[in-house]
Amino acid sequence: MGALAITGAFLVSCARAPRVNEALVEQELAQMSLREKIGQLFFLRAESLDTTIHYVSSAELPAYQVQEVNDRMRSLAADYPVGGIVLFAHNIKDPAQLAAFQRDLRALPGRPLLCIDEEGGRVARLAGNPVFGLPRYESMAALGGRPRAAGKAGRTIGTYLARYGFDIDFAPVADVNTNPENVVIGTRAFSDKPEVAARCVAAYVKGLRKAGILGCLKHFPGHGDTHADTHFGYAVSGKSWEELAACEMVPFKAGIAAGAPLVMTAHIAVPAVTGTELPSTLSSVVLQDKLRGELGYEGVIVTDAMEMGAIARQFPVPDACVLALEAGVDVLLCVKDYQACFNAVLGAVEQGRISETRIDESVRRILRLRQLSLGYRQK
Repeated sequence: MGALAITGAFLVSCARAPRVNEALVEQELAQMSLREKIGQLFFLRAESLDTTIHYVSSAELPAYQVQEVNDRMRSLAADYPVGGIVLFAHNIKDPAQLAAFQRDLRALPGRPLLCIDEEGGRVARLAGNPVFGLPRYESMAALGGRPRAAGKAGRTIGTYLARYGFDIDFAPVADVNTNPENVVIGTRAFSDKPEVAARCVAAYVKGLRKAGILGCLKHFPGHGDTHADTHFGYAVSGKSWEELAACEMVPFKAGIAAGAPLVMTAHIAVPAVTGTELPSTLSSVVLQDKLRGELGYEGVIVTDAMEMGAIARQFPVPDACVLALEAGVDVLLCVKDYQACFNAVLGAVEQGRISETRIDESVRRILRLRQLSLGYRQK
């Protein structure tokens, strides 16, 4: 296939979201074993299903060229089913390879949802591959704070992601770029003004939905006013909840009101809110009291990658997975040692630390995501 033409015929509207059949959710949940339920909580890199791959930094992964499902991956998934797979640029060669890889990934136990980081700008795993000939964006900030442009970007990106077989886009960035020293967010954010960012975030979420892609607001409770990089270590925001509510929460509220089905946590500490140095990913104050309680969010809470330094340099990651679930997370993203993390969660349930009822709460939300995504793909 040559360059993909974004034409009127291709931009098929799926503006009306499919409805969730709650009876079917309960039926599916009742038929699942505990291991199947726990597997749904993990969205992994493809490499994490291959036990022969060991890496310190994700920068090492392109050399492995994991672009197809092998027997080691199938064998591990038979015992450790998985809820989702996140594909990165190095996993994608061309349309034919991508289609075959996705077909075989979906056939794995757990029926993984297929995810990607495709924000537009410097984070564009698919459009960054010249073979696909897709539209490119300088950055989200370069859209000039115009909601119509943001909505069109979301619709365009969502359209090609749907065309190429994805379910979830870990976008848009809902952070407000208020700290000029921030090395992580910068122009990935729509604006340094919360109201402007909010209008763009809402429009982008709606654009993805119209294309049939599930969007994700990130990084809660706001990464825009930090200067450290959570990929490598501890990061903190000194703001109070009142200060966060006046700025960082404005785009998140708008994105939630626009129907974003996922919110991604930030591994930043907010000690003025929680009274601790815990990353927000592990804080029930941030996730339960604030996100679910004050903001009224009912969708899926997904962690940022658990392999990142802000988690992995402070905690054994299997322990952090249990702490995150206790804090209210639904999906654990990108752990290196899947078996160890899975077994830690299983052990926590078997020992009574986490109830199976608590696991069921998260699995219900993930099953609803599955229904939405399948409904879009069938349109």
